[in-house]
Amino acid sequence: MSLSLTQQSPVRVGIVGLSAKRGWAATAHLPALRRLKGFEVRALSASSADSARAAAEKYGIAHSFGTAAELAASDEVDLVVVTVKVPDHREIIESALAAGKAVLSEWPLGVDLAEAEGLAALAAERGLRTFTGLQARSAPLVRHLRDLIADGYVGEVLSTSIVASGRGWGAEVPEGSAYLLDRSTGANMLTIPFGHTLDGLISVLGDFDDTARVGAVTATRRRELKDPRTGDIHRPDVPDQVVLGGVLASGAVASVHYRGGTSRGTDFLWEINGTEGDLVVTGDHGHLQMGEYTISGARGSDTELSELPVPERYFEPELAELRGTPAYNVGAAYAQLRRDLADGTSVVPDFAHAVRHHRLLDRVERAAENG
Repeated sequence: MSLSLTQQSPVRVGIVGLSAKRGWAATAHLPALRRLKGFEVRALSASSADSARAAAEKYGIAHSFGTAAELAASDEVDLVVVTVKVPDHREIIESALAAGKAVLSEWPLGVDLAEAEGLAALAAERGLRTFTGLQARSAPLVRHLRDLIADGYVGEVLSTSIVASGRGWGAEVPEGSAYLLDRSTGANMLTIPFGHTLDGLISVLGDFDDTARVGAVTATRRRELKDPRTGDIHRPDVPDQVVLGGVLASGAVASVHYRGGTSRGTDFLWEINGTEGDLVVTGDHGHLQMGEYTISGARGSDTELSELPVPERYFEPELAELRGTPAYNVGAAYAQLRRDLADGTSVVPDFAHAVRHHRLLDRVERAAENG
């Protein structure tokens, strides 16, 4: 049965992967959900029953489960939120869909395109609501940028270019991040910072042309990485350089270059150039879904860029305390999700959208392999 709610009924949430120690669920999902009306975090599951009980006690959550399947089967849960590592997504999502529950999964949806296609097909077959954590498009700045383009600030868009740093995939291995160096996990610089940002670009400027070829180059330039805590040496098989060139459906030319690590020069620069003006987005790192960014623009007779602050109407008042934190854009996506459920809309990306995005990233990988 698909989830359909009135404006008054709360969405009862069960979070898979909420830990008492650390993690994205505790950093972003829980703070956002607890500040938004219309959500109740009713349950969690963790790697074991003991871990789940510890997290439930720490966060004051009523129900804890040692497995995601038990959580999904609970009558206390309407929406299953999947925040674990990508290789574990499929089994957890399948159990939630089998239990007839709506699902929000972190991005990437699956370890590859085939896995994502299977999950989307299963959800469609069961008629269940699904959501994907591509929250860059929910960011106030990105929504403002989309409206500036739609309102003709730059005229006809001629081209766009991004150069950015992945923050990870640099000279050292951050704690707990060794799995990001293994291609089989589906979690790497191409799928995470590049993938999130590319979806943000598409939300502003439209899709890539399906009939046109894309050009791509990927490379692994750092062949050995040292874990500073253990001294272990890792040999990644994922790219730390990704370059994409292509044409959008509008005809605009797009180029995106991601570099692993950070830069002493530019960590994020996005230009949109049009017949009547230019827009420039700068920021502190290449994860558009969670960084801090500024829009500047110039058009007509302007000779210099001027900052274009994001108007207050783009912000959720309930999330005021989270502005400037990684949790804000997650919360903005949840706020829209609640409106989607109440109004029957589909603004937040669903699993079908996730498949399309997986397909684009697959095109990038194949283009790079084929030269």
